[in-house]
Amino acid sequence: MRVAEPTGMAGLRSRSAVVVMGVSGCGKSTVARACAQRLGWTMVEGDDFHTPESVAKMRAGTPLTDADRTEWLQRLAGILRRHHAGDGAHQAGSGVFLTCSALRRSYRELLRTASPGLGFVFLELRFDEALRRASERPGHFFPASLVESQFATLEPPQGEPGVLAVDAVAPVDAVADAVVAWLGADRGTDGAGRPDAPRR
Repeated sequence: MRVAEPTGMAGLRSRSAVVVMGVSGCGKSTVARACAQRLGWTMVEGDDFHTPESVAKMRAGTPLTDADRTEWLQRLAGILRRHHAGDGAHQAGSGVFLTCSALRRSYRELLRTASPGLGFVFLELRFDEALRRASERPGHFFPASLVESQFATLEPPQGEPGVLAVDAVAPVDAVADAVVAWLGADRGTDGAGRPDAPRR
């Protein structure tokens, strides 16, 4: 597993807001839910905050533009901002995992301005696997036909601060273990020695 994180472990232990990001089908909701359950944090599903117009566009197979995503990202930034304002103590149970594709660096920077020290868990997935997963989600508003546009938009976050990159096809439990260890939340250790999510 690759970790891009310039701060020390003390900085990781103080982090209380994490965006689980990646292309459609990478497992953002599943991973965020597993991590939130382990830590007693809140899990927020970013897709729930798309405008009806954006959902309709995606259902019709039309890729969203930057303009379409602006209101959505601002809503998510508002959630992070309110969480940050009310979480000065960074106590156990006060954290939040937010799912958001966050494909462009500019999107991630907008979210960072709302929550200083914001972390990102990047679920890396190959195109063919993303296409397969999207095709197996009947009834979801995001059709498999839009997967290509997601990869065209994606600006991988490697080199940015506060990013953990993991293999999206690794077992969910292994990914959650790695995220918890990265956050330094394994209660009394330095985050080393926990099961790591294998990379392929």
